[in-house]
Amino acid sequence: MRGARRSELAPHTFRSPALDAMEQKNQVQPEQKRSRRAALPPPTHGAKLVKQRASRMAPARRVKMSYAAEDQLADSSSMRKSLPRMRSKPLAMADPQAPTVADEEDLTQGIRDEPLEVLAGRRGASGRTFLPRQTADLLRKPPARPSTPLQVISEEEQKKLASLEMLLPRVAGKPDPILLVSVLALLCIGLIMVYSASSFASARYFGDASYYFQKQLLGAVLGVVVMLVTMRIDYRIWRRFSLLGLAIGLPLLVAVLFVGSSAYGASRWLVLGSFFSFQPSELIKLVLALYIADWLARKGKQVSTFLYGLTPFVLLIGLVLGVVLLQKDMGTASVIAVLTTVMFFTAGANILQFLLAMGCGFLIFLSQAFSGYRYYRLIGFLNPFKYTTDINLQLYQSLLALGSGGWLGVGLGASRQKTGYLPLPYIDSIFAIIGEEMGYIGCMVVVVLFMLLAFRGFRLARRTQDVYGALLATGITTWIVVQAMINIGATTGSIPYTGVPLPFISFGGTSLVISLAGIGVLLNISRYTQEPEDPALSRQTITKRLHTKRLKRKEA
Repeated sequence: MRGARRSELAPHTFRSPALDAMEQKNQVQPEQKRSRRAALPPPTHGAKLVKQRASRMAPARRVKMSYAAEDQLADSSSMRKSLPRMRSKPLAMADPQAPTVADEEDLTQGIRDEPLEVLAGRRGASGRTFLPRQTADLLRKPPARPSTPLQVISEEEQKKLASLEMLLPRVAGKPDPILLVSVLALLCIGLIMVYSASSFASARYFGDASYYFQKQLLGAVLGVVVMLVTMRIDYRIWRRFSLLGLAIGLPLLVAVLFVGSSAYGASRWLVLGSFFSFQPSELIKLVLALYIADWLARKGKQVSTFLYGLTPFVLLIGLVLGVVLLQKDMGTASVIAVLTTVMFFTAGANILQFLLAMGCGFLIFLSQAFSGYRYYRLIGFLNPFKYTTDINLQLYQSLLALGSGGWLGVGLGASRQKTGYLPLPYIDSIFAIIGEEMGYIGCMVVVVLFMLLAFRGFRLARRTQDVYGALLATGITTWIVVQAMINIGATTGSIPYTGVPLPFISFGGTSLVISLAGIGVLLNISRYTQEPEDPALSRQTITKRLHTKRLKRKEA
């Protein structure tokens, strides 16, 4: 009676027809199990070892499967909370057959030193074999190389990638502060010296001692604005407009021969009205730097060939130099020749072809140097203290100004050579006025600033990530530094006298604005340069070099 009552009071069990069908399907006869086991391949030694290890590590218990359809509908009060069981064994109950640290050390040593046959049956410090032959094969064999070589993208795909890279935005950093400070310092020195060197001529011819200074100040303000604008524009964008700039610059250069204004024995200016004058030869320097950098970057390895590299380069540069020489501007032609030659050599020109082109260019320059007024300048360079009243007047007065300045100079604004003795004291001969008024110290400050500009510019060219930026930085830096060297060299009698302005210092609005625009492009390149992990003059790099030298000496 009690048993019947218990069965009546017990909760009912609900069965699902789908569950019964699943259980019948999963039931397998013993004969079928044996046939399936016989069909399987015999396990390998490694598989047996893995199975034995899994059986040792796994707890020996049977998991009871329960289904939602078999759950009993019991009271919630009968359910008790219990803590979950600890599945992982404590450290004290760890498997004694597991590999120890000594086993791992033996395994590593075996892989390095012993042959494969001994390695497959090696026993560890615990006396247990833990490395099967299949695992040893995988560890000892090097990874298989791909049978098919890697496909290199074609030239068309490279061009598409390059054009796509031009459209990708980049995060710009800060401009080079040392380069910027150097240029601004030169600009300030130039404004002061233009006012000092031109005050006598301005008061004499225009009745205002600050006439030339006002024009130079206007050019400096405009040039600084242009520099700030070009510093903000990504230098890669100029590749799209370099050909257009050349198409505009060359006709302007040719137009000077027909409608240009002549002054000081040369025809260099296009005059618009009574106030504005423009010198296309200054513009062509920046345009050539932009175009030649783009052209050489597109040529790639073809630069070293005669047909696709040297021939078109000589034709283009020869055309520009011919037009400039027709304007009787030997100084600008020298700057353009050096600028483009350095860029061509940096791009990877063939040495023999390069030397051949240099020889031909030198012969052409010699033929031009021994004709006309240039011949008399060569004679005056050979005898600087002879013909001091006609041929060597400007050179002789420049040397007098530099010599009378001494170490500290006669004082700012106290120059005597600017009062009618020295021709063009505020343009070509302004470095002589710096030496007279500020002395040797003032000249050395200017020279050091230009050397610092050269160092930072060529340093940027080395650290630029793309070929176009490296060539462009090389061209702009070469242009400014070579022009400064020619002006200072001619003033000091180191080279034959030729008229080129001293960048950022000499009077001239076109030269000042174009030079500052080039510096703006150079500063923009500095915003995308990548600092090396180990700079050349860092303490770590010097220590590594000394350590390497010591090791080489010990080995020798």
